[in-house]
Amino acid sequence: MTGPAQTLGDAAPRGAPARLTALDAWRGLTVLLMLLVNNASLGSRTPAQLMHAPLGGVTLTDMVFPWFLFCAGAALPFSHAAAQRSGVRPGARLGRLVSRTALLYLVGAGLTSVTEHRFTLGLGVLQLIALSTLLASLVVGARAWVQAALALALLGGYGLFLSLAAHAGGVGVVSETSHPLLAVNAWLGPLGLRGLPSVIPAAALVMLGSLAGRLLQQGSTGTIARLLALGTALVLTGAATGQLDALPLSKALWTPPYVLLAAGLGTLGLLGMYGLADSGRVAWGRRVLSPLTMPGRNALAGYVLPIVVKVWVLQAWTVTWTGEETSMQRALLLLAQQGLGPWWGGWLYTLGYVLAAWLALAWLARRGLIWKL
Repeated sequence: MTGPAQTLGDAAPRGAPARLTALDAWRGLTVLLMLLVNNASLGSRTPAQLMHAPLGGVTLTDMVFPWFLFCAGAALPFSHAAAQRSGVRPGARLGRLVSRTALLYLVGAGLTSVTEHRFTLGLGVLQLIALSTLLASLVVGARAWVQAALALALLGGYGLFLSLAAHAGGVGVVSETSHPLLAVNAWLGPLGLRGLPSVIPAAALVMLGSLAGRLLQQGSTGTIARLLALGTALVLTGAATGQLDALPLSKALWTPPYVLLAAGLGTLGLLGMYGLADSGRVAWGRRVLSPLTMPGRNALAGYVLPIVVKVWVLQAWTVTWTGEETSMQRALLLLAQQGLGPWWGGWLYTLGYVLAAWLALAWLARRGLIWKL
């Protein structure tokens, strides 16, 4: 994302390429996965990995949003270094962070209003990214161990709240229908701030992404080993603590084990991209990853524009292509299913949607049209 979630710019250290491909590619993959899981049209045959998991489990779908946050954090050290080289004073940098956070929040509120067909300033995906990235940006200049300690403290405090706070279901009971956040969100709901507690674990996730970004920024011979160690430690810790009854893996509740697991998998994914494109060990790595870097450089457009087109065009415009008046979205799906059957027709529509979005983002990237806040 751009704005508070800065794209990876030309802030690479001496000896590293002007623009690292790894983060752009990993962000681009996340954009494409988001388009896939949000537009899967396979009905009852939808694979489990393209749906959210029940409490205690995770799927690929559950990883998409946290990987957006992870990428936002991984970009922070580069934008911070660029600001320092430009001579931006701390006060001016804080002002920029706040203004960009406000702009991204408003873009998110506008998008939420479009999808809900009513004006709202409540929390949504972009609003959560804006707030959590702002918090993580405040400590991006601190030492790595300080950032790590703060991230773990946020997760620890949030975990203690989930496991020890009294609620209607009883202390220590965390299930899909009984947990301490229900009462908090019920109080915040009328204020349009339902889900605000999620900013705490989300900010911790951005900080963990920032730690991975610092390792990328160093560009040393030990980068691969350090990223591997960090990613493995986070995955193992998240998987192990997710076995606790009081803190199961849960995307809906943003439990600490879920955040740690997502950060660890994000680190390992970023490591894979780095090994291919930026380590200097694979000559053709950058060319192979170029289809991912194009949506990755324009992630904000990749998130916002497909939703706007779907709501204002595909769902709002009516056509009679199938012999009845229906939305363009349903007509396209029906035409695909009539020709290929429910399964393959559903896949044709789903992948066609993703391909159309990719082509639009590739066209924008080739012309240098990047949406920045």
